[in-house]
Amino acid sequence: MSGKRSKPDEDAATVPAAGTEDERRPGLRAVGPAASRLAGPIVARHGGGILARLKSEWPAIVGAETAAATWPQTMGRDGVLKLRANPAMALELQHRAPLLIERLNLYLGRAAISRIALVQGPLPLAPARPQATPPPLGERETEAIESRVAEIPDPELRAALARLGKSLASRALPRR
Repeated sequence: MSGKRSKPDEDAATVPAAGTEDERRPGLRAVGPAASRLAGPIVARHGGGILARLKSEWPAIVGAETAAATWPQTMGRDGVLKLRANPAMALELQHRAPLLIERLNLYLGRAAISRIALVQGPLPLAPARPQATPPPLGERETEAIESRVAEIPDPELRAALARLGKSLASRALPRR
């Protein structure tokens, strides 16, 4: 040993100790990469979002007729898509399964679905669409309907037929 020792303060200033504030990044960090690492296995276990994509675009993917008779229920890890199916259409759907698989995989952009399993039963009800309010009739149309029912002696029947005529005439008008 040379007997010459370095000063402890100089060494501490040049190399920070492990775990000190100097080696941490200042500021905020993005949470996205950490969330992807944590959620990735969970999402993959539950179909990787495939089922949600299929449900959101179901009629556009399979067509109106097939969509009216089926609804995607679950997507297994093994590529099996369980479809709830109208029992009256089950046999036809079984024959169409290869075409459906091809169409679904084309939509998804990869061979995600290997088989379709049909589960016969009632389909979930679609939410009711609000009825469009027909446009109001003009004076000329209203007068024409009133003149047609004016000869009816019963006032209740006359009023009911006038309401029916106005309703039918307003539906026949072009939508704006």
